[in-house]
Amino acid sequence: QVQLVESGGGLVQAGGSLRLSCAASRSTFSNRMRAMGWYRQAPGKQRELVAIIPRIGTTIYADSVKGRFTISGDIIKITSYLQMDNLKPEDTAVYYCLASPLLGNDFWGQGTQVTVSS
Repeated sequence: QVQLVESGGGLVQAGGSLRLSCAASRSTFSNRMRAMGWYRQAPGKQRELVAIIPRIGTTIYADSVKGRFTISGDIIKITSYLQMDNLKPEDTAVYYCLASPLLGNDFWGQGTQVTVSS
């Protein structure tokens, strides 16, 4: 199993920056992930993709965050980071870390709140 622990959320003014971190605190899945990423869910809305970094291939970003957010990480070590710059009020949401294994169901973190004030 994989237990993902997120950190770095908080309250920031529009135009500010935050850096989210995600790490596996307990895992037997080292080097068995096909992708890691971040999703977010705002109140009353569905969970949506923010960014994905695949084991093979090109990093994917939601159109709404391109040029402002940067995902990085180490799939073998099951860690990921989301650098968020020029934050906007519409970025306010709970952000969830995802670890997607080569086989089996995805793993999710508990979520971290990001609030951007105008």
